[in-house]
Amino acid sequence: MQLHIHIMPYILTAIMVFNLVLAFTIIFLERKDASSTWAWLMVLFFIPIAGFILYLIFGKSLRHKKIFTWDLKNRLGVKKAVNFQRRTIENDLFIYKKDFLSDYKDLVYLHLRNNDALFTQDNKVEVYTDGEKKFNALIEDLSQAKDHIHLLYYIIRNDELGKRLADVLVKKAQEGVEVRVLYDDMGSRTLSRKFIQRLRDAGAKVEAFFPPVIPKINFKINFRNHRKLAIIDGATGYIGGFNIGDEYLGKDPKFGYWRDTHLRISGDAVRHMQTRFILDWNQASRNEMLHEERYYASVPSGDTGVQIVSSGPDSDWEQIKYGYLKMILSAKESIYIQTPYFIPDESLSDAVRIAALSGVDVKIMIPNKPDHPFVYWATLSYIGDMLNAGAEIYIYQNGFLHAKTIVIDGKVASVGTANIDVRSFRLNFEVNAFLYDDHLAQKLCTAFHEDVKLSTQMTKKLYAKRSIGIKFKESVSRLLSPIL
Repeated sequence: MQLHIHIMPYILTAIMVFNLVLAFTIIFLERKDASSTWAWLMVLFFIPIAGFILYLIFGKSLRHKKIFTWDLKNRLGVKKAVNFQRRTIENDLFIYKKDFLSDYKDLVYLHLRNNDALFTQDNKVEVYTDGEKKFNALIEDLSQAKDHIHLLYYIIRNDELGKRLADVLVKKAQEGVEVRVLYDDMGSRTLSRKFIQRLRDAGAKVEAFFPPVIPKINFKINFRNHRKLAIIDGATGYIGGFNIGDEYLGKDPKFGYWRDTHLRISGDAVRHMQTRFILDWNQASRNEMLHEERYYASVPSGDTGVQIVSSGPDSDWEQIKYGYLKMILSAKESIYIQTPYFIPDESLSDAVRIAALSGVDVKIMIPNKPDHPFVYWATLSYIGDMLNAGAEIYIYQNGFLHAKTIVIDGKVASVGTANIDVRSFRLNFEVNAFLYDDHLAQKLCTAFHEDVKLSTQMTKKLYAKRSIGIKFKESVSRLLSPIL
């Protein structure tokens, strides 16, 4: 017993030294930003050994690692087209179909230079804010497929909606249509082998994004493919917030009605959605190169300008966040934001505050209930900052708000998979459609105003009435927000 007492100080000292070495060599040498560095230091300090294990799983960086087959862009002529479009914009030779679009040439140029996101102006875009309508349209399009179906979803459930989708995919695969389904291993962790095998038996190809090398042990679990894409025959594409599951139809009593935003796109923007899918598919399927012309069968369908922008932890740049920042800083009249999580980093927080303080009408809508408690409490802490700057805050009461939408001055907008949080900007693989169309932007504004009727407005007076317990949870969650 006495021997154990004498040894304990040495063990504790060894743990402290071990932690200091880890903090210096692992965190500081990886040159993380200051906020996430301090967050991880807190974890290592308060839970020494377990904190290191958590860091190995959740704290490693993917930057500078070659994950996607980027040379495919050269094969598809993307780089050549991007360079040509950049030169025409630089030399003021680019022709905009709508006069006001020239006001946003800097935003177009940013995405071109930052993400190889070609600007197309021949698209037809339909907006869905209801799960039943979105999935009815999607399944109808899938049932009409003649050549191929490409699906990428963060979550696919083995429930009523999942089986309804599988029925269509099995039927089309048996008819000879090429069917590829890519799902995130973490998001779709409850998806059964039976579900997957049924699709494969019918001839469909199914892959998981970042599956564990060792069963049940996945050191890439923190890097999630949060994208939602559906491409049918290279001509029609879907992008937005809805995953595949009954809760997205409002059938989960916990969440109630599910309010989301999704787009159905036809036109040349679908080509770039297809490229994004192929890059992700090649990563998961060990580079099964897909660059046949039949995958790019889009035809001009309208006059809406679109850029498909993606981001992920493998990049030095936070492409979608930069797009958000550029949009917000360009605002002259109004900024409408809908997001389930509002955890902006310092740059985005400053941009929204500056806009509100300078007289721009800033409206932010968040849900009234959490699907992730720590994230929700962190959201509440940032809401106070926005209230103080003069922003209007609305709490959606008609179920769960999952839409990821930003509309600027009723002219340009973004709809996609990226939330307003550090995870979406730095850790998840995301994809958004940036929309340049005043009529479409006004539709999204109208949807926002309809949601306001189903919301309560948070005021400074109401915000000040939060309990001490809630304030404590907010403070802790805010400290940890860089690594949530």
